[in-house]
Amino acid sequence: QVQLVESGGGLVQAGGSLRLSCAASGRTFSSSTMGWFRQAPGKERSFVAAISWSGGWTSYVDSVKGRFTISRDNAKNTVYLQMNSLKPEDTAVYYCAAAKVVDPVQVASYYTNWGQGTQVTVSS
Repeated sequence: QVQLVESGGGLVQAGGSLRLSCAASGRTFSSSTMGWFRQAPGKERSFVAAISWSGGWTSYVDSVKGRFTISRDNAKNTVYLQMNSLKPEDTAVYYCAAAKVVDPVQVASYYTNWGQGTQVTVSS
């Protein structure tokens, strides 16, 4: 089992940056694909980015490509989401999740462990 705790959310103006962190506990972090998802008010949870256990493969939703970067530090049991050039439409609760798969999958049902989420609000 992997327990996940997100941090780093907050209020930022459009065009600004934030870095989200997800600290994991448990012995299987380094062998898990890690993903970030988000849920805006009144919308379903959706995929943002994922990274393979080694960090060698990444996947992004089209709307964040070139602006967001996912990375991980297996020595620190932490995965990051660097978010640049933020837009008001990026406003959402962001969730970290872990999956026992090799590829950086985009489908939420593959992810078996979820954090509680951190709020990101981008003002125009």
